[in-house]
Amino acid sequence: MSAAIDVEVALRLLEGRWKLVILFQLFDGQVRRFSELERLVTGVSQKMLAQQLRQLEADGLVARTVHAEVPPRVEYRLTGWGEQLCPALDALLGWLALRPDA
Repeated sequence: MSAAIDVEVALRLLEGRWKLVILFQLFDGQVRRFSELERLVTGVSQKMLAQQLRQLEADGLVARTVHAEVPPRVEYRLTGWGEQLCPALDALLGWLALRPDA
């Protein structure tokens, strides 16, 4: 039963229509500004992107850096723990490529 609980916790961290797309945009040490993410994650509203980024930050997957400039520059990157998720998400893409109807 413990594995099922762990899967539930993992899915709760990643739930939301945009979280995985955001994480993919931050792979391989990418540092992205909010406006870049807004452009790259097509179809997401500004409000939803901000909400999803706040949740990812609160869960320890994404780090937010605010630079003291005018206007302020805000950048996002994966934390060390977030980077550990990259191989699992790459495996998910590999699994999807094996889909029989693809």
